[in-house]
Amino acid sequence: MAHEHADGHAHHHHGPAADADRRWLAVALGVIATFMVVEVVAGVLADSLALLSDAAHMLTDAAAIAVALYAAGLAARPAAGRFTFGLGRAEILSAQGNGATLLVLAGVIAVEAIRRLWSAPDVDGGFVLAVGLLGGCANVGAAMALGKAERRSLNVEGARAHVLTDLYASLAAAAAGAVVLATGFDRADAIASLLVAALMLRSGLLLLRDAGRVLLEGAPEGVDPQAVGHALAAYPGVVEVHDLHIWEVTSGFPALAAHVLVAPGDDCHGVRRSLQLMVGERFGIEHVTLQVDHAPAGDRLLAIEPRR
Repeated sequence: MAHEHADGHAHHHHGPAADADRRWLAVALGVIATFMVVEVVAGVLADSLALLSDAAHMLTDAAAIAVALYAAGLAARPAAGRFTFGLGRAEILSAQGNGATLLVLAGVIAVEAIRRLWSAPDVDGGFVLAVGLLGGCANVGAAMALGKAERRSLNVEGARAHVLTDLYASLAAAAAGAVVLATGFDRADAIASLLVAALMLRSGLLLLRDAGRVLLEGAPEGVDPQAVGHALAAYPGVVEVHDLHIWEVTSGFPALAAHVLVAPGDDCHGVRRSLQLMVGERFGIEHVTLQVDHAPAGDRLLAIEPRR
């Protein structure tokens, strides 16, 4: 069993999918980093907070993608030494870091935007409009590159959340530029920045919530431990199921462990094999560890108590 497990584990991350992920992450990183430099220069020249906040956001995008790349590399290493599950959770930590930086940035940008609502500087609208639209194109390119990566990974999701909020930031900057051009309303720039800060806040909170669920060993989304427990307990020949644990090692790698008591005289290994197949087919959990024992004679109660 251990041998099977080690093999199955190595296959989990390696292979063309993981390499493609890293390749697309690298493409997205190149696009974002190049454009970020353009935007910083433009933001300073046009005195536009919307552009500068967009550039700051692009910097964290670039950092987010770089961290995601590094984490994807770590996650691809086979399980060894102390890390019997491999380093798959590096990706979850990376997603969590991404969520946290989005929150911090949202705060910084909101404060500066509010300051600018009181005293709006002169903004060069045409310039902001042009650069904002270009930035939008860069983000669409990066988002498409990330869309080609494997979506199930929370890590790649985190990088995409950064790039997409950044796309909105670019479009908001462009819209603000257009308003400034058309009406001379300089505060449009600050209002656009506030909208972007709100979007960043939302993405950051969602990422933190999902990463937190994995780190706190919560059951994967879409898997109800109660339902799994009942399915196991209701299986022919099973007397009792307890100490049921379902958790997610990293994105797309759910695991289950439980103690199962089988009716006296039944083939406990046969039952174990059928249960493992059933859990794999019905709930999509491949990594299953069941401890199977015979129930003491005369103890035929159907009890199920998943540990809270």
